[in-house]
Amino acid sequence: MNLTQNVDWAVVAPPLIAAVTAVVVLIADLFLPAARRPLLGWLAAGGLALAAVALLPLRDGDRTTFCLADDPALCAYTADRFAVIVQLLVLGGAFLAALLSIPETADDDIPGGEFWFLLLSSASGAALLPAARDLATLIIALEVTTLPAYALVGLRRGSRTGPEAALKFFLTSVTATAVALLGVSFVYAAGGSLFFAELATALPGGDPQLATLAEAGVALTLVGFAFKAAAVPFHFWVPETYLGAPLPVAGYLSVVGKAAGLAGLALVTTLAFPGYGDLWGPALGLLAGLTMTVGNAAALRTDPDAPHSAVRLLAWSSVGQAGYLLVPLAAAAYTDHGEALGATVAYALMYAAVNLGAFAVVAQVARRHSERRLSDFRGLYARRPLSALALAFFLLCLAGLPPGVVGLFAKVAVFEAAVDGGLGVLAVVMAINVAIALFYYLRWTALLFRAPPEPAPAGPATAAPVAVAAPLTGAIGLAAAAALAFSGAPQLILTFVSTSLI
Repeated sequence: MNLTQNVDWAVVAPPLIAAVTAVVVLIADLFLPAARRPLLGWLAAGGLALAAVALLPLRDGDRTTFCLADDPALCAYTADRFAVIVQLLVLGGAFLAALLSIPETADDDIPGGEFWFLLLSSASGAALLPAARDLATLIIALEVTTLPAYALVGLRRGSRTGPEAALKFFLTSVTATAVALLGVSFVYAAGGSLFFAELATALPGGDPQLATLAEAGVALTLVGFAFKAAAVPFHFWVPETYLGAPLPVAGYLSVVGKAAGLAGLALVTTLAFPGYGDLWGPALGLLAGLTMTVGNAAALRTDPDAPHSAVRLLAWSSVGQAGYLLVPLAAAAYTDHGEALGATVAYALMYAAVNLGAFAVVAQVARRHSERRLSDFRGLYARRPLSALALAFFLLCLAGLPPGVVGLFAKVAVFEAAVDGGLGVLAVVMAINVAIALFYYLRWTALLFRAPPEPAPAGPATAAPVAVAAPLTGAIGLAAAAALAFSGAPQLILTFVSTSLI
């Protein structure tokens, strides 16, 4: 049987450009002399920027490809508004992560060619995932996103924590993927198809003898994507992975990896399993409440003087933020799917810009203070006023306080989605967690403007001044510009809340 029609190359251009750039970078690494290998980072960043530009022709409406010849309505790839916006998020996040990575790959600790190949490969999978419209394409895209990430975490030569973190990340992720594949097999057995559109109609009214099998398949499929989104209790890989990975990789996972997991959850719940809202709605609501509570409670207990406490706080903060992102997905079981997803997308865009901006400032400070303690940020305003102001703005956006207006509005949109879905208890839990998170975000912000500590005797961590890396400064500037634009004109992202994306 002829399974496909002609391929629309413009529709698949964004992930394809990232994948082709990955191959070009890997081949170029074989021939470039050592002195010119830093150019690979700029080539990778340029490929990601070009992939993002390729989204412009797709912004106006749904375009499909890889459709069944005997039923053109069933397509494996659809570039609708949801897909294009999430692709913009992941490609923009990968671009900022690439800027953070250029100084990291300047020495011999991280092999540049392999690093850029893995990063671009992962980004191509993340760009493919939100456009997938069948379970096979979705799982393949998810694995293309995560398989390179295992190697990225442990790629630094001589790292004592990287290989262990990569191994734990790999084992737990493979287990979650195996559970999801088991769920997909159950769903296929019960529904007879892998396409979302067919499953949405076949499963709820299917064979009653297969009802239990279908419900088990839905639940198991959700587990795999909940793991990728760092939802509690599938979050245990996050702190050690972020601490063991190079800092740009941790930032990449916190935004792009999380966006991939959330996009997968959104697609399978609202498009493939809409008839099982009474199953996945309460489950996601419970996961959202647990995730935000555990993440914020752990971040609250971070010791400012402990080694790597800045990265640890960002890791637990990302877990807490994942809880907020899950709230509209839970509400989608009880209200309009498209508008609920709009609240998640709006929050994710805000989170991506400010969280990667915070990682960029941490990476800048870490060039002088390799221990990456929160206490190392004391008096940063006296040393680097612009970096301190940028980090303070990022933290206030995450906290939802002015002048971080976009963070406040995004949280209000999530609250509104919970209330509209009848999830009043979850809205109260979120309000409590937002108040808890204020403490550790404001504590870090206050450190930036306190009096600097007394100069310490010259030591290995502070003996010589370290030059400011231009790519890091550029990443901070781009993230700050995006956050300022969103705060000055929040309608740039909040328009998604009132429109149906799917």
